[in-house]
This record gives sequence, structure tokens and C-alpha cells, in this order.
Amino acid sequence: MCNLYNLKVERWEYLTYFQARWDERNELDVEKDYAAPGKPGYVVRLEDGERVLSTMKWGFPTRKPRKRPAKEGELPFLYDWWTNARNLENNMWRSWLLKPEHRCLVPFARFAEPKAVKDRAAPGDTNWWFSVADQELPCFAGVWKVDQDHDRVYAFCTTEPNPLVAPKHPKAMPVILLPEDHDRWLRGSMEDVLALQAAFPSQLMSVA
Repeated sequence: MCNLYNLKVERWEYLTYFQARWDERNELDVEKDYAAPGKPGYVVRLEDGERVLSTMKWGFPTRKPRKRPAKEGELPFLYDWWTNARNLENNMWRSWLLKPEHRCLVPFARFAEPKAVKDRAAPGDTNWWFSVADQELPCFAGVWKVDQDHDRVYAFCTTEPNPLVAPKHPKAMPVILLPEDHDRWLRGSMEDVLALQAAFPSQLMSVA
């Protein structure tokens, strides 16, 4: 399961590439060149038929009880962040994916999957990093909603891994879209959504 990816901090690159306008409602700053569960990232979504670049927290949160009593100033519960959507028929995802206005593109530079201990060449060498060779600004197929505790949040879809990813991470890989499928993801039917839940061609990717 992908729980770390790199992105570009400078938003103008996304505004130009995706021909999007800046979302004036944004309250989160993307200050790091990576996204992690519960941290902000960029998404491109549709609003009144126009592409908009927004910042949101990564993951659909669910509350879980603490294992110990909360200390002063702490909430009585913690959050699990559901960052990846695999079963798109699950009610957590389907109700939002059915609405094109709640689908989004999640731009990234490269994404990580954890290395097994035997594959680590040195201390700190903990991840495989996958990138797309043929796209300037690749993106995942995403979904977003408004959460009662965290305002706007997003996740992205996963699928069976391709032959490049599978030897490193056999469970799944993110759904990466071809540029010609961006509008189909943002505007299409649920049948389009399910058809696009496929592994990206391994020959167009690299790993380090």
C-alpha cells in the first residue's frame, strides 16, 4: 500500500500544466516535497466544469479508540487514514466515485513502496521509488470528500501491480492515468472509473 509519494511544492507548475485555476478556499500550505497520511497534498478537481487546483489532507479518516487514556489536551480517539481505495464497490468509495465532481487527479513525482530488510543496501534505504518516464507531471486517479473533522480529504485508487512493481510490492500499485484519460476520469461514468482501474504499463516506468 502506497503511503508516501513525492510532489512539486511550487503550485504554478500544476496550474500551468493542468490549465487550472487556484482554489481560493485553500487553507493548507504544501511546504514539503512529499505527502504522507494526514498531511496535505495537491489535487485537481472540477468545479462548475472548470479545473481547480486544491489542497487537501491525504486519506479518508476514521476514528479509533486510544489504547491508553487521553492526556490533557488530547482527543479521546485517534485516526486511521485510508489513503488507498482498492475495492471501488465498497460504500466508503463508491458513493463518492459515482459523483464526477468528487473525483480528482493527484499529481505526483514518484511514489514509494517499502523495501524488505534483505533488499536494503544501507541504513535509511527503506523504500523502492517508482516514477513515470514519459510524463512531465503524472497523476493518480483520486477521489475526495468533505470530512466532519478534517474538512476536505482525498485518497487515490489502487489496482493489481504491473510486472515492474509486482516483484517489489505484490499486493497493489496506484492507478496512474494516461494524460488522454484525465478528462475521462473527471467527467466519465462509473463504468469509466472501473475500466480505468488498471495497471500502468511497466515499460513506461522506472524504479530505484
